[in-house]
Amino acid sequence: MYKDDGLTLRERIAARGVESLSDSELLAVVMGEDTATAATTDAERLLEEYGGQLSAVCSDEIARLRMTAGLGLRRAERIAAAAELGRRVSAQQSEQVQTVESSDDIRRMFAPRMEGLQHEECWAIYLTASNRVVDSRRVSQGGVSGTVVDHRLVVKRALELLVPQIIVVHNHPSGSAQPSGEDDRVTERLKEAAALFDIRLLDHIIIARGSHFSYAAQGRL
Repeated sequence: MYKDDGLTLRERIAARGVESLSDSELLAVVMGEDTATAATTDAERLLEEYGGQLSAVCSDEIARLRMTAGLGLRRAERIAAAAELGRRVSAQQSEQVQTVESSDDIRRMFAPRMEGLQHEECWAIYLTASNRVVDSRRVSQGGVSGTVVDHRLVVKRALELLVPQIIVVHNHPSGSAQPSGEDDRVTERLKEAAALFDIRLLDHIIIARGSHFSYAAQGRL
């Protein structure tokens, strides 16, 4: 709820900073509201429809947002635009990761671009012996429940770059980061194909909304 301090949202931002606003208040500002009751009700109702998860609101499609809690097209577009702005900033920041020390570094690199996807993508990250990132590229794109990864193309690029290590990462739009049987088979094929050329599959990481799974961290490589 809005604090009863007699200030509008914009006055509160000017006086105390944008970080002083609650999730629903931030949503209200993005939606173009600045007064109390109506904006509070609409923003809080919207959050409730998504289980109180701001990330769920910001990753949904405009077509569904506009029909939720009587939001309408204009306000849905505002939310979608703000969410995309945040994703682009996060993606640019993630590109600053130069050296990989753990699966958390990969999550920070790829969660901004993968968590909101409605389809699966797989990326390969190519590293030096000291874990410095040389290159990263998308190696496949599929549907909601899977994607086909050609291990030969992944290894071919590693040979071109003369790197000794690879990490692969893909997303699960379903929301669960737990690997499937097909994920296990892809991991094994990649590991075996890379080993033929003395290249190490350092990790296979699965990213879902708010969580990730690392084969290396779980001792499954």
